[in-house]
Amino acid sequence: MNLKNLFSDRRFNSKLFHLALPIAFQNFMLACVAASDTIMLGSLEQNAMAAVSLASQIQFVQNVTVTGVIAAFQILGAQYAGKSDKKTVDKLFCMSLRICVLVSLVFSFLCFFIPTGMMKIFTNEDVLISYGVSYLKIAAISYLITGFSQCLIALIKLGKNTAAVAKISTVAVILNIILNAIFIFGLLGMPKMGVNGAALATVISRVVELFLAIIVCSKDSFTRPDLTKLFYFSKRLSRDFVKQLIPLMGAYLVWTIGFTSYSAFMGHMGVDAAAANSVASVVRSLVSCFMRGLAGGTAILIGYELGSGKLDRAREYGDKLVVISIICGIISAILTLLTVYPSLKIVKLSEGATRDFLEMAIVLSVYMVGCSLNSVVINGMFASGGDTMFDFYSLCVTMWMVAIPLAALGTFVFSWPVLIVYGCTCLDEVGKIPWTMYHYKKYKWVKDLTI
Repeated sequence: MNLKNLFSDRRFNSKLFHLALPIAFQNFMLACVAASDTIMLGSLEQNAMAAVSLASQIQFVQNVTVTGVIAAFQILGAQYAGKSDKKTVDKLFCMSLRICVLVSLVFSFLCFFIPTGMMKIFTNEDVLISYGVSYLKIAAISYLITGFSQCLIALIKLGKNTAAVAKISTVAVILNIILNAIFIFGLLGMPKMGVNGAALATVISRVVELFLAIIVCSKDSFTRPDLTKLFYFSKRLSRDFVKQLIPLMGAYLVWTIGFTSYSAFMGHMGVDAAAANSVASVVRSLVSCFMRGLAGGTAILIGYELGSGKLDRAREYGDKLVVISIICGIISAILTLLTVYPSLKIVKLSEGATRDFLEMAIVLSVYMVGCSLNSVVINGMFASGGDTMFDFYSLCVTMWMVAIPLAALGTFVFSWPVLIVYGCTCLDEVGKIPWTMYHYKKYKWVKDLTI
């Protein structure tokens, strides 16, 4: 497939970019929050920056758990939305909301009442634990809000109003960044709060995000949730939902625990490695925004086609999206390398942390190509057709049988250099490319789940 044919279908181009670009922009704005934390705290002290980066891994685990539930909602919801079946979409929304709110309550409790124990999972450095505990006790409040707000945002996306989602994220993120500056540095007469300021800014922005999501949902008949079905139970629908949820949740939890263990390895290799990894994580989040938007847009686009019975068109779109994902990965790799110099100019790192970050950036650029392809194919196409077990199997093999054991041995047994251990943590995305493409060509994901 040449590039001319790849972008010759105007209908496909319009659908994809109207879905993918707003989601990508939303991801970019969310990544900007982490970037602002890193830049502002990094300008004060390296340890404060590293501690908040490690503490944020706990929220990351919560977010991915909630995302697993929402992914199951969107897989089924997109196909029922393709049939204009609003009643079923409402039932799925309420089912998802119950689970997400419960998850948020658990994480909020853990971070507020046992923050020291949570931080010790990620580091044994007392200075990092101290900063992290202070951050978590305030940020825990925002975790209560996440479950509800993310469910509403997912519902808005199903209504194809991804532009509204981007606007909500923009307002919340800009507010977060402004409040970060005010609270962290003590501007406009406020006391200088450091890490506590970053946590407080997060709480306020999450409240505003929820408020805006409620307003948007209330204005459109399709996205206005029918909360009278909050405790509705349907045996058939619950079975279909659980059928999607279990493999998705298994894959998300396996990936999340594994991914956060990578940060723990860096945290146990010293403050320089932890600081360098926190900057590398921000770079990865910022650069990978479009590939995540592309994956999100793919899931909704393919889901609509499958739900409306247009299986051949879904397969045709899938072939195009494979090529687009590879192009996106190559561009992301180049952007990763281009961010190195400005990152080092903005954030104050020690000589050792600077060296570690430069090495990580090279490895990360290769990682981006595999991440882009796997995100679009696995989280976009496979998920849209209910082919969710592949993600779980591939993670169990490439992450838990290869990447994590090697990184753990390098950290705790052989004391390998930071570059080698970090390289081990990136093996999973690169290693599963051949397996992913072999499974893709079977086209098991081309399936209407509403039949």
